[in-house]
Amino acid sequence: MADAFNEIDEKEIISTYSEVVDSFDDMELSDSLLRGIYAYGFERPSTIQQRAIVPVLKGHDVIAQAQSGTGKTATFSISILQKIDVNLPKTQALVLAPTRELAQQIQTVLTALGAFCNAKIHACIGGTRIADDEVAFREGAHVVVGTPGRVFDMIDRRIFNTEAVKIFALDEADEMLSRGFKEKIYEIFQLLPPEVQVVLLSATMPTDVLEVTTKFMRDPVRILVKRDELTLEGIKQFYISVEREDFKFDTLADIYESITITQAVIFCNTRRKVDYLTDKLRERDFTVSAMHGEMEQAQRSAIMKEFRSGSSRILITTDLLARGIDVQQVSLVINYDLPTSHENYIHRIGRGGRFGRKGVAINFVTDDDVPQLRTIEQFYNTQIDEMPGDITTLF
Repeated sequence: MADAFNEIDEKEIISTYSEVVDSFDDMELSDSLLRGIYAYGFERPSTIQQRAIVPVLKGHDVIAQAQSGTGKTATFSISILQKIDVNLPKTQALVLAPTRELAQQIQTVLTALGAFCNAKIHACIGGTRIADDEVAFREGAHVVVGTPGRVFDMIDRRIFNTEAVKIFALDEADEMLSRGFKEKIYEIFQLLPPEVQVVLLSATMPTDVLEVTTKFMRDPVRILVKRDELTLEGIKQFYISVEREDFKFDTLADIYESITITQAVIFCNTRRKVDYLTDKLRERDFTVSAMHGEMEQAQRSAIMKEFRSGSSRILITTDLLARGIDVQQVSLVINYDLPTSHENYIHRIGRGGRFGRKGVAINFVTDDDVPQLRTIEQFYNTQIDEMPGDITTLF
Protein backbone atom coordinates (compact mmCIF):
# COMPACT_ATOMS: atom_id res chain seq x y z
CA MET A 1 0.00 0.00 0.00
CA ALA A 2 2.80 2.36 0.92
CA ASP A 3 4.35 1.62 -2.49
CA ALA A 4 1.23 2.85 -4.22
CA PHE A 5 1.77 6.18 -2.53
CA ASN A 6 5.48 6.41 -3.06
CA GLU A 7 5.12 5.72 -6.77
CA ILE A 8 2.13 8.09 -7.02
CA ASP A 9 0.29 5.07 -8.40
CA GLU A 10 -2.93 6.32 -6.84
CA LYS A 11 -5.75 7.48 -9.07
CA GLU A 12 -8.18 10.17 -8.09
CA ILE A 13 -11.73 9.39 -9.07
CA ILE A 14 -13.85 12.09 -10.64
CA SER A 15 -17.18 12.72 -8.93
CA THR A 16 -20.08 11.89 -11.25
CA TYR A 17 -22.91 12.61 -8.82
CA SER A 18 -23.58 16.15 -7.70
CA GLU A 19 -26.75 15.98 -5.61
CA VAL A 20 -26.21 17.11 -2.01
CA VAL A 21 -28.81 16.42 0.69
CA ASP A 22 -27.78 18.29 3.82
CA SER A 23 -30.41 16.97 6.23
CA PHE A 24 -31.21 13.40 7.28
CA ASP A 25 -34.90 14.40 7.33
CA ASP A 26 -34.77 15.01 3.57
CA MET A 27 -33.39 11.55 2.70
CA GLU A 28 -36.76 9.76 2.95
CA LEU A 29 -35.54 7.51 5.75
CA SER A 30 -37.91 5.57 8.01
CA ASP A 31 -38.92 7.16 11.30
CA SER A 32 -37.35 4.32 13.29
CA LEU A 33 -34.02 4.78 11.48
CA LEU A 34 -34.12 8.57 11.98
CA ARG A 35 -34.65 7.98 15.70
CA GLY A 36 -31.52 5.79 15.75
CA ILE A 37 -29.49 8.37 13.82
CA TYR A 38 -30.38 11.21 16.20
CA ALA A 39 -30.02 9.00 19.28
CA TYR A 40 -26.51 8.11 18.07
CA GLY A 41 -25.62 11.79 18.27
CA PHE A 42 -25.65 12.80 14.60
CA GLU A 43 -27.30 16.14 13.96
CA ARG A 44 -26.60 16.64 10.28
CA PRO A 45 -24.88 14.53 7.63
CA SER A 46 -21.14 14.84 6.98
CA THR A 47 -19.87 15.73 3.49
CA ILE A 48 -19.72 12.10 2.33
CA GLN A 49 -23.11 11.29 3.90
CA GLN A 50 -24.75 14.27 2.13
CA ARG A 51 -23.54 12.90 -1.21
CA ALA A 52 -23.47 9.10 -0.95
CA ILE A 53 -26.50 7.92 1.06
CA VAL A 54 -29.16 8.91 -1.48
CA PRO A 55 -27.55 7.27 -4.55
CA VAL A 56 -27.19 4.03 -2.57
CA LEU A 57 -30.87 4.25 -1.59
CA LYS A 58 -31.74 4.77 -5.26
CA GLY A 59 -30.05 1.47 -6.09
CA HIS A 60 -26.88 2.70 -7.79
CA ASP A 61 -23.57 0.94 -7.40
CA VAL A 62 -21.47 3.54 -5.58
CA ILE A 63 -17.73 4.21 -5.21
CA ALA A 64 -17.08 6.65 -2.38
CA GLN A 65 -13.56 7.89 -1.82
CA ALA A 66 -13.10 9.63 1.53
CA GLN A 67 -10.72 9.32 4.46
CA SER A 68 -11.28 7.83 7.91
CA GLY A 69 -13.12 10.08 10.30
CA THR A 70 -15.41 11.51 7.60
CA GLY A 71 -18.43 9.35 8.45
CA LYS A 72 -18.01 6.59 5.85
CA THR A 73 -19.17 3.78 8.15
CA ALA A 74 -22.44 5.55 8.93
CA THR A 75 -22.89 6.29 5.19
CA PHE A 76 -23.29 2.66 4.20
CA SER A 77 -24.81 1.66 7.57
CA ILE A 78 -27.71 4.10 7.18
CA SER A 79 -28.21 3.05 3.55
CA ILE A 80 -28.25 -0.65 4.45
CA LEU A 81 -30.64 -0.22 7.39
CA GLN A 82 -33.07 1.67 5.15
CA LYS A 83 -32.93 -0.96 2.41
CA ILE A 84 -33.39 -4.19 4.38
CA ASP A 85 -36.75 -5.77 5.22
CA VAL A 86 -36.64 -6.71 8.90
CA ASN A 87 -39.70 -8.95 8.43
CA LEU A 88 -37.66 -11.23 6.17
CA PRO A 89 -35.45 -13.45 8.40
CA LYS A 90 -32.62 -13.76 5.86
CA THR A 91 -29.28 -12.05 5.33
CA GLN A 92 -29.87 -9.15 2.93
CA ALA A 93 -26.65 -7.14 3.31
CA LEU A 94 -23.01 -8.18 3.52
CA VAL A 95 -20.22 -5.82 4.60
CA LEU A 96 -16.57 -6.89 4.35
CA ALA A 97 -13.78 -5.21 6.33
CA PRO A 98 -10.01 -5.86 6.50
CA THR A 99 -9.71 -6.51 10.26
CA ARG A 100 -11.76 -8.16 12.97
CA GLU A 101 -11.69 -4.98 15.04
CA LEU A 102 -13.10 -2.91 12.20
CA ALA A 103 -15.81 -5.50 11.52
CA GLN A 104 -16.83 -5.38 15.18
CA GLN A 105 -16.76 -1.58 15.11
CA ILE A 106 -19.07 -1.54 12.07
CA GLN A 107 -21.38 -4.01 13.80
CA THR A 108 -21.52 -1.64 16.80
CA VAL A 109 -22.42 1.34 14.58
CA LEU A 110 -25.08 -0.63 12.67
CA THR A 111 -26.58 -1.92 15.92
CA ALA A 112 -26.71 1.59 17.43
CA LEU A 113 -28.16 3.25 14.32
CA GLY A 114 -30.65 0.41 13.93
CA ALA A 115 -31.64 0.38 17.61
CA PHE A 116 -35.29 1.15 16.78
CA CYS A 117 -35.48 -0.89 13.56
CA ASN A 118 -35.33 -4.43 15.06
CA ALA A 119 -32.49 -5.30 12.67
CA LYS A 120 -30.28 -8.28 13.59
CA ILE A 121 -26.61 -7.50 12.92
CA HIS A 122 -24.02 -10.29 13.10
CA ALA A 123 -20.20 -10.01 13.09
CA CYS A 124 -18.78 -12.99 11.20
CA ILE A 125 -15.06 -12.95 12.05
CA GLY A 126 -12.20 -15.33 12.73
CA GLY A 127 -11.25 -16.19 16.30
CA THR A 128 -14.88 -16.80 17.30
CA ARG A 129 -16.91 -20.02 17.58
CA ILE A 130 -18.42 -21.35 14.35
CA ALA A 131 -21.38 -22.56 16.44
CA ASP A 132 -22.21 -18.90 17.20
CA ASP A 133 -22.21 -18.12 13.47
CA GLU A 134 -24.52 -21.08 12.85
CA VAL A 135 -27.02 -19.78 15.42
CA ALA A 136 -26.92 -16.23 14.00
CA PHE A 137 -27.54 -17.39 10.44
CA ARG A 138 -30.24 -19.84 11.51
CA GLU A 139 -32.04 -17.04 13.35
CA GLY A 140 -31.90 -14.85 10.25
CA ALA A 141 -29.23 -12.14 10.73
CA HIS A 142 -30.37 -9.31 8.43
CA VAL A 143 -26.89 -7.79 8.06
CA VAL A 144 -23.57 -9.63 8.25
CA VAL A 145 -20.32 -7.74 8.79
CA GLY A 146 -17.22 -9.86 8.46
CA THR A 147 -13.70 -10.51 7.35
CA PRO A 148 -13.25 -12.24 3.97
CA GLY A 149 -11.79 -15.52 5.25
CA ARG A 150 -14.54 -16.33 7.75
CA VAL A 151 -17.36 -15.11 5.48
CA PHE A 152 -16.15 -17.29 2.61
CA ASP A 153 -15.85 -20.25 4.98
CA MET A 154 -19.46 -19.78 6.13
CA ILE A 155 -20.71 -19.64 2.52
CA ASP A 156 -18.56 -22.65 1.58
CA ARG A 157 -19.98 -24.70 4.48
CA ARG A 158 -23.50 -23.70 3.39
CA ILE A 159 -24.11 -22.08 6.77
CA PHE A 160 -24.48 -18.65 5.12
CA ASN A 161 -27.12 -18.74 2.38
CA THR A 162 -26.53 -15.70 0.14
CA GLU A 163 -29.71 -15.92 -1.98
CA ALA A 164 -31.35 -12.86 -0.35
CA VAL A 165 -28.25 -10.61 -0.29
CA LYS A 166 -29.11 -7.46 -2.20
CA ILE A 167 -26.34 -5.09 -1.09
CA PHE A 168 -22.62 -5.83 -0.79
CA ALA A 169 -20.32 -3.22 0.79
CA LEU A 170 -16.52 -3.23 0.88
CA ASP A 171 -15.15 -0.93 3.57
CA GLU A 172 -11.52 0.30 3.51
CA ALA A 173 -11.18 -1.38 0.11
CA ASP A 174 -7.61 -0.11 -0.40
CA GLU A 175 -6.49 -1.62 2.89
CA MET A 176 -8.37 -4.87 2.28
CA LEU A 177 -6.83 -5.40 -1.13
CA SER A 178 -3.34 -4.49 0.10
CA ARG A 179 -3.67 -7.32 2.63
CA GLY A 180 -4.03 -9.82 -0.18
CA PHE A 181 -7.77 -10.47 0.08
CA LYS A 182 -8.44 -9.85 -3.61
CA GLU A 183 -8.96 -13.48 -4.66
CA LYS A 184 -11.14 -14.22 -1.63
CA ILE A 185 -13.31 -11.17 -2.34
CA TYR A 186 -13.74 -12.26 -5.97
CA GLU A 187 -14.77 -15.74 -4.80
CA ILE A 188 -17.34 -14.31 -2.39
CA PHE A 189 -18.70 -11.92 -5.03
CA GLN A 190 -19.26 -14.81 -7.43
CA LEU A 191 -21.38 -16.57 -4.80
CA LEU A 192 -23.74 -13.58 -4.41
CA PRO A 193 -26.89 -13.02 -6.51
CA PRO A 194 -26.03 -11.57 -9.95
CA GLU A 195 -28.12 -8.41 -9.38
CA VAL A 196 -26.45 -7.52 -6.05
CA GLN A 197 -25.81 -3.78 -5.51
CA VAL A 198 -22.16 -2.98 -4.72
CA VAL A 199 -20.96 -0.11 -2.51
CA LEU A 200 -17.21 0.41 -2.26
CA LEU A 201 -15.55 2.77 0.21
CA SER A 202 -11.88 3.57 0.09
CA ALA A 203 -9.54 6.26 1.36
CA THR A 204 -7.37 5.97 -1.77
CA MET A 205 -7.76 4.60 -5.28
CA PRO A 206 -4.72 2.46 -6.05
CA THR A 207 -4.78 0.22 -9.12
CA ASP A 208 -6.09 -2.80 -7.17
CA VAL A 209 -9.20 -0.91 -6.11
CA LEU A 210 -9.88 0.38 -9.61
CA GLU A 211 -9.58 -3.18 -10.92
CA VAL A 212 -12.25 -4.31 -8.47
CA THR A 213 -14.55 -1.50 -9.55
CA THR A 214 -14.40 -2.62 -13.18
CA LYS A 215 -14.93 -6.32 -12.38
CA PHE A 216 -17.68 -5.95 -9.78
CA MET A 217 -19.63 -2.83 -10.47
CA ARG A 218 -22.24 -1.78 -13.01
CA ASP A 219 -21.91 1.83 -14.13
CA PRO A 220 -21.09 3.03 -10.60
CA VAL A 221 -21.78 6.52 -9.30
CA ARG A 222 -18.44 8.02 -8.16
CA ILE A 223 -18.21 10.35 -5.19
CA LEU A 224 -14.95 11.97 -4.16
CA VAL A 225 -14.40 13.92 -0.97
CA LYS A 226 -11.10 15.65 -1.69
CA ARG A 227 -8.20 15.50 0.67
CA ASP A 228 -8.48 19.22 1.38
CA GLU A 229 -12.09 18.68 2.52
CA LEU A 230 -11.03 16.18 5.17
CA THR A 231 -11.58 16.42 8.88
CA LEU A 232 -8.05 17.41 9.81
CA GLU A 233 -9.63 20.79 10.50
CA GLY A 234 -11.06 19.68 13.86
CA ILE A 235 -7.68 18.41 15.02
CA LYS A 236 -4.88 20.64 16.27
CA GLN A 237 -1.58 19.19 15.09
CA PHE A 238 1.80 19.77 16.71
CA TYR A 239 5.29 18.37 16.69
CA ILE A 240 7.89 18.20 19.42
CA SER A 241 11.55 18.06 18.39
CA VAL A 242 13.19 15.31 20.43
CA GLU A 243 16.51 15.14 18.56
CA ARG A 244 17.12 11.48 19.42
CA GLU A 245 15.01 8.39 20.08
CA ASP A 246 16.29 8.18 23.70
CA PHE A 247 14.65 11.49 24.57
CA LYS A 248 11.11 10.44 23.62
CA PHE A 249 10.13 8.72 26.85
CA ASP A 250 10.98 11.62 29.15
CA THR A 251 9.10 13.94 26.79
CA LEU A 252 6.04 11.71 27.02
CA ALA A 253 6.22 11.59 30.83
CA ASP A 254 6.44 15.41 30.95
CA ILE A 255 3.29 15.73 28.83
CA TYR A 256 1.39 13.46 31.16
CA GLU A 257 2.48 15.24 34.26
CA SER A 258 1.29 18.59 32.99
CA ILE A 259 -2.23 17.76 31.77
CA THR A 260 -5.27 15.76 32.72
CA ILE A 261 -6.45 14.07 29.59
CA THR A 262 -9.63 12.07 29.23
CA GLN A 263 -8.08 9.37 27.05
CA ALA A 264 -5.16 9.06 24.66
CA VAL A 265 -3.91 6.68 22.01
CA ILE A 266 -0.14 6.39 21.51
CA PHE A 267 1.08 4.93 18.22
CA CYS A 268 4.40 3.10 17.80
CA ASN A 269 5.71 1.49 14.63
CA THR A 270 6.70 -1.89 16.08
CA ARG A 271 5.35 -4.46 18.51
CA ARG A 272 8.63 -4.35 20.39
CA LYS A 273 8.30 -0.59 20.92
CA VAL A 274 4.72 -1.05 22.18
CA ASP A 275 5.97 -3.57 24.78
CA TYR A 276 8.90 -1.37 25.80
CA LEU A 277 6.76 1.74 26.24
CA THR A 278 4.07 -0.16 28.14
CA ASP A 279 6.64 -1.50 30.62
CA LYS A 280 8.26 1.91 31.11
CA LEU A 281 4.92 3.68 31.73
CA ARG A 282 3.77 0.99 34.16
CA GLU A 283 7.03 1.43 36.09
CA ARG A 284 5.91 5.06 36.56
CA ASP A 285 2.51 3.85 37.81
CA PHE A 286 0.52 4.88 34.73
CA THR A 287 -2.47 2.64 33.99
CA VAL A 288 -2.02 1.69 30.35
CA SER A 289 -3.42 -0.82 27.89
CA ALA A 290 -1.37 -2.17 25.00
CA MET A 291 -2.36 -3.91 21.81
CA HIS A 292 -0.68 -5.30 18.70
CA GLY A 293 -1.38 -7.79 15.93
CA GLU A 294 0.30 -10.79 17.51
CA MET A 295 -2.20 -10.94 20.38
CA GLU A 296 -5.07 -13.42 20.33
CA GLN A 297 -8.43 -12.01 19.24
CA ALA A 298 -10.04 -12.55 22.66
CA GLN A 299 -7.24 -10.60 24.33
CA ARG A 300 -7.51 -7.76 21.81
CA SER A 301 -11.28 -7.56 22.34
CA ALA A 302 -10.86 -7.47 26.14
CA ILE A 303 -8.29 -4.66 25.89
CA MET A 304 -10.52 -2.56 23.63
CA LYS A 305 -13.44 -3.11 26.01
CA GLU A 306 -11.30 -1.96 28.95
CA PHE A 307 -10.19 1.15 27.08
CA ARG A 308 -13.69 2.00 25.81
CA SER A 309 -15.07 1.73 29.35
CA GLY A 310 -12.54 4.33 30.51
CA SER A 311 -10.89 2.10 33.11
CA SER A 312 -7.64 2.56 31.19
CA ARG A 313 -6.76 6.07 29.98
CA ILE A 314 -3.85 5.25 27.71
CA LEU A 315 -3.85 2.79 24.81
CA ILE A 316 -0.50 2.01 23.18
CA THR A 317 -0.75 0.31 19.82
CA THR A 318 0.70 -0.25 16.37
CA ASP A 319 -1.07 0.69 13.12
CA LEU A 320 -3.36 -2.29 13.66
CA LEU A 321 -5.73 0.21 15.27
CA ALA A 322 -5.15 3.09 12.90
CA ARG A 323 -8.30 2.34 10.93
CA GLY A 324 -11.85 2.14 12.04
CA ILE A 325 -11.65 2.18 15.82
CA ASP A 326 -13.81 4.97 17.17
CA VAL A 327 -13.38 5.67 20.86
CA GLN A 328 -15.57 8.68 21.54
CA GLN A 329 -13.59 10.10 24.45
CA VAL A 330 -10.15 10.16 22.80
CA SER A 331 -8.96 13.75 22.80
CA LEU A 332 -5.25 13.18 22.27
CA VAL A 333 -3.28 11.07 19.80
CA ILE A 334 0.49 10.86 20.18
CA ASN A 335 2.65 9.57 17.36
CA TYR A 336 5.54 8.30 19.47
CA ASP A 337 6.92 7.23 16.09
CA LEU A 338 5.89 9.03 12.91
CA PRO A 339 4.05 6.60 10.62
CA THR A 340 6.28 5.10 7.94
CA SER A 341 3.52 5.54 5.36
CA HIS A 342 2.02 9.03 5.21
CA GLU A 343 -1.33 7.48 4.30
CA ASN A 344 -1.57 6.15 7.86
CA TYR A 345 -1.19 9.61 9.37
CA ILE A 346 -4.84 10.58 8.90
CA HIS A 347 -6.01 7.17 10.04
CA ARG A 348 -4.05 7.58 13.26
CA ILE A 349 -4.91 11.13 14.14
CA GLY A 350 -8.50 10.54 13.07
CA ARG A 351 -8.85 8.56 16.32
CA GLY A 352 -9.13 11.92 18.07
CA GLY A 353 -11.62 14.45 16.78
CA ARG A 354 -13.80 11.90 14.97
CA PHE A 355 -16.37 13.50 12.68
CA GLY A 356 -17.40 16.77 14.25
CA ARG A 357 -15.35 16.48 17.45
CA LYS A 358 -12.17 18.26 18.50
CA GLY A 359 -8.85 16.59 19.14
CA VAL A 360 -5.11 17.17 19.49
CA ALA A 361 -2.34 15.25 17.73
CA ILE A 362 1.27 15.47 18.91
CA ASN A 363 4.11 14.07 16.80
CA PHE A 364 7.50 13.21 18.31
CA VAL A 365 10.07 14.13 15.67
CA THR A 366 13.74 13.17 15.79
CA ASP A 367 16.23 14.90 13.48
CA ASP A 368 15.93 11.94 11.11
CA ASP A 369 12.12 12.33 10.98
CA VAL A 370 12.03 15.91 9.70
CA PRO A 371 11.79 14.95 5.98
CA GLN A 372 8.87 12.60 6.72
CA LEU A 373 7.07 15.34 8.67
CA ARG A 374 7.44 17.68 5.69
CA THR A 375 6.11 14.96 3.36
CA ILE A 376 3.02 14.54 5.57
CA GLU A 377 2.40 18.31 5.59
CA GLN A 378 2.72 18.48 1.82
CA PHE A 379 0.58 15.40 1.20
CA TYR A 380 -2.34 16.67 3.29
CA ASN A 381 -1.79 20.34 2.49
CA THR A 382 -1.68 21.03 6.22
CA GLN A 383 0.60 22.78 8.68
CA ILE A 384 2.00 21.04 11.76
CA ASP A 385 3.25 23.65 14.23
CA GLU A 386 5.79 23.32 16.98
CA MET A 387 4.21 22.50 20.33
CA PRO A 388 3.56 25.63 22.45
CA GLY A 389 5.36 25.95 25.77
CA ASP A 390 2.20 25.77 27.84
CA ILE A 391 0.48 22.57 26.79
CA THR A 392 -2.49 23.11 29.12
CA THR A 393 -3.87 25.76 26.74
CA LEU A 394 -4.63 23.03 24.17
CA PHE A 395 -7.34 21.27 26.17
